Amino acid sequence: MDTAMLIEKSVLVLLLFLISLGVAAYQTYFERKLAAWIQDRVGPDRAGPFGILQPIADGTKMFLKEDFIPAKADKWLFIIGPGISMFTALITSSVIPWGTNLSLFGRDISLQVADFNIGILFVFGVVSIGVYGIMIGGWASNNKYSLYGAIRASSQMISYELAMGISAITIVMLTGSLSLNDIVESQHGMNWNVFYQPVAFFVFFITSLAELNRAPFDLPECESELIGGYHTEYSSMKLGLYLFSEYTSMFVSAAIMATLFFGGYNFPGMDAFSGNVLAILSITAFALKIFLFIFVIMWIRWTIPRFRFDQLMHLGWKVLIPVAIVNMLITGIVVAWNQGWM
Repeated sequence: MDTAMLIEKSVLVLLLFLISLGVAAYQTYFERKLAAWIQDRVGPDRAGPFGILQPIADGTKMFLKEDFIPAKADKWLFIIGPGISMFTALITSSVIPWGTNLSLFGRDISLQVADFNIGILFVFGVVSIGVYGIMIGGWASNNKYSLYGAIRASSQMISYELAMGISAITIVMLTGSLSLNDIVESQHGMNWNVFYQPVAFFVFFITSLAELNRAPFDLPECESELIGGYHTEYSSMKLGLYLFSEYTSMFVSAAIMATLFFGGYNFPGMDAFSGNVLAILSITAFALKIFLFIFVIMWIRWTIPRFRFDQLMHLGWKVLIPVAIVNMLITGIVVAWNQGWM
């Protein structure tokens, strides 16, 4: 890698880091405003015009609050847990193609940090590590409610990862590649995978809600039973890292869903544009898809009540996994037939 490319990738990594944190912060504002609208309230309106400075005020409060560690907690694991959750939430965005190439200073700059030929496997590998941050934090707190929340979160995430992975396999079958860049290129214009794999998208979307611990799958943080779940004993910015990692994961999950099923940065009529204009429009189209998914995820939270835990596990093991397997088998037969293997 030459020096110029190293600088390009470093700048792109820094931008993704700042954008991810910024979007995560203002998702909290957007969700509170959306909840207020649904419940016929005003929502945040004191910190700045229309309350737009509320996320900054909340972040400042997190930094300034007293940071304490329970007397019988495992100190180092207690500190490491939130860091793992935040790290895994941020690093997943490195394999997502955010737009077409941008021309600057006589160079063609790729808006993707790393184009792995196993991009989907990388995403699932990193997501599976995220459960360690929750499990370590819940166990290290030496609190039974935290431990119960961590056990719920780990069993839930492991269960729903199976159906999520199987649904993603159908996209690999259609595309013939594990690279996210290849998957996006195969959906040029309006040739989006959701039109060919609506069942896989439905399964992937539901399992994403469970992986994010979002309602109606928010049992790991169920206040009525577990006080606060796996982060009950956390305060200050350690708690902030857990909360920020959830919103960052929501942003990245929305980007993954848009990439796999809704064409990524592709949009209708994109062939009429070229160069930097196309790059800017592709980034804008991708961002609109991401924010649409974020809106739907938040809308669901304030509309549908949470499941019981037995209902959650029943849905994962007895409904979503069988549906995903049948859909995968049908897709495999159709692909094999079209390629003359049958």
